[in-house]
Amino acid sequence: MPTESAERSSGPSVESATRPGKPTLRRNLKLWQVVAVSIGVMAPSFAINLEPQGMVGQVGRAVPLTYLLALVAVLFVSYSFGRLAQQLHHPGAVYGLVGATVGPRPGVISAWALTGTYAFYSVLTSMGVGIFGSSLLTTWGIWHNPPNWAAYLLAAATLLVCLWLAIVPTTKGTGVVLACEALTVALITLTAVVVFVKLIGGSAPDHHTFTMSVFSPSAGTGTGKLFTGVIFGFLSFAGFEAASVFGGEAKNPRRNIPRAIIGTTAVIGVFYVFVATAEAMGFGTSPKDVAAFGASPSLVGDLGSSYIAHWFGDLITVGTVISAFSCTLACIVGASRMVYTLARDASNGTSPVAKLSKKYDTPLTAAVLVTGLALIAVVIFGWATKSTPIDVFDWTASIGTLLLLVVYLLVTIGAVKLLFFSGRLKVPAWEAIVPALGGLVVLYTLYKNLHPTGAPVGESLAAGIWILLPLAVVLLVPGASARLGRQLTLDEGLQPVDDSELPTQAGSAEPQGALA
Repeated sequence: MPTESAERSSGPSVESATRPGKPTLRRNLKLWQVVAVSIGVMAPSFAINLEPQGMVGQVGRAVPLTYLLALVAVLFVSYSFGRLAQQLHHPGAVYGLVGATVGPRPGVISAWALTGTYAFYSVLTSMGVGIFGSSLLTTWGIWHNPPNWAAYLLAAATLLVCLWLAIVPTTKGTGVVLACEALTVALITLTAVVVFVKLIGGSAPDHHTFTMSVFSPSAGTGTGKLFTGVIFGFLSFAGFEAASVFGGEAKNPRRNIPRAIIGTTAVIGVFYVFVATAEAMGFGTSPKDVAAFGASPSLVGDLGSSYIAHWFGDLITVGTVISAFSCTLACIVGASRMVYTLARDASNGTSPVAKLSKKYDTPLTAAVLVTGLALIAVVIFGWATKSTPIDVFDWTASIGTLLLLVVYLLVTIGAVKLLFFSGRLKVPAWEAIVPALGGLVVLYTLYKNLHPTGAPVGESLAAGIWILLPLAVVLLVPGASARLGRQLTLDEGLQPVDDSELPTQAGSAEPQGALA
């Protein structure tokens, strides 16, 4: 990695890189705080408790295998994010990373797509709070059989509280995210350990046993179905890239952001595979057991109740609510940073959306706009269409993940172009295979989920319309693209690292820098 002194000399500071009077974000986030945001958007305890059920219809008992495939694929993609963040950093995340490498038009499209992902996920996760919160109210005898609107009311309250936490200093918000998620992950890990102990010791409920068959597809499950199921794996990993949003606020961004991206992906990926294996084995592998797995409203909660105690299962469900809440917060924080950056560059800081809070130096207007749109969506889904909370969860999950795959594909293209086709090689030539494989996996996953047997037409259409909106703008208003492109070259940290300023190996043209 570049040394700290080299990093400081490799590009202008926040203040010097921007024109006088232009709003700037405060560079005050440490490594653990950047990691906290990525973990908050991933919400691993929330993801591993709900999303594996979506895979069962495609892969049957092989949910752990699907998570393992997703981990490998996401590690390929996270390499591209890490290497780009090592060379560039920008508060608009993929807007800067893709815009400075592939071009301003793809940069705008990628930023809009990732903003859409976080916006849809903020609705998804707030509905998660509503779904689990309503379930707890029933379990505790506080409100028997609450109507659907109760979940929507809890979702709306969650969005409003998260808006406040997104506006106050980010150091406080990230502390909330990390503390909540750490507690829940610890409880889930303990549950998984108990499940394995009882499986191996022969004392598991219903005589379930330890079996490696969960890493082999059931009969009739081909490669196509595996990769259709992998989209739920991508959904679980969604958020590892959130650290790149804080290019304008992280200390030592060219060192800390790559470390946060790669480290979060690897550690949480191992957690997913470990817990998914415990879930699959804990429920059992017979067709009846797999059906029960798919119908479970809270996988780890059910395991906690059957393998430990009922009260422990309820505790896991409480932790899942907390995790969903922290994810909502992180999604609003990430989306507001990108909306702020797009508005700032398009208007040279004159747009009301590009205004920062005078007290906290956070994008106040952008955060209000993002949260307001999410609240409108909740009102439309809940009171206008009378949709069930589970329907809203499924719809927003599919739309957000399809948009995210488009972002991942553009980032891998940008990494290949910058690292291997922009003059002097910035990394060893053999590493070209990593982003290339990542791009191929993402492209194939997109194909399988846009195929008639993949994602429902409505979700695919919604994702397509979201992508077409900025595409129409950059094609019909070429001056806007040119203006954004010029600003990208002037903006903070978007000049690639000067290789001559980086330490190199003796007799080698490549920098020594590693991603972690």
